[in-house]
Amino acid sequence: MILGNVFSPKGINLNLQSKDKDELFEEMIECLVAVQPGIDRAQVLAAVQDRESKMSTGIMHGIAIPHGRCACVDGIIGAVGISRQGVDYQSLDGAPVRLVFMFVCGENEAESHLEVLKELASVLQEPSFSKSMMEKTSAEDVYQMLKSF
Repeated sequence: MILGNVFSPKGINLNLQSKDKDELFEEMIECLVAVQPGIDRAQVLAAVQDRESKMSTGIMHGIAIPHGRCACVDGIIGAVGISRQGVDYQSLDGAPVRLVFMFVCGENEAESHLEVLKELASVLQEPSFSKSMMEKTSAEDVYQMLKSF
């Protein structure tokens, strides 16, 4: 499964502290840096913000999938974040975001980019998925759940 290759326990934050979308992006980028330390934070932030300017990636039901393509990234890397209090995200449904899947890929990874979006859309359609993710208490548990779906 592609999600098991994109996400890793190193890039999972179970207690996001961000209150708004801008803070969230920076907090999630730190998770990406934990996975691939050489990435340029400013470039990744610009790529994610550029994509977000086209339309909110806060898709519904407390879920956001911020993503982008950036020359400083090798392959494709992802991070997962869980917010217990919710983040003001200007989501499509207006609800606060509690579950975040951020990923960034290299500029020549358009096909992989679409594959990740497709897989995430597939698992997020499972009614029990989000609830089960919110109940996880360790990064390894979140990762294993992602791999198993």
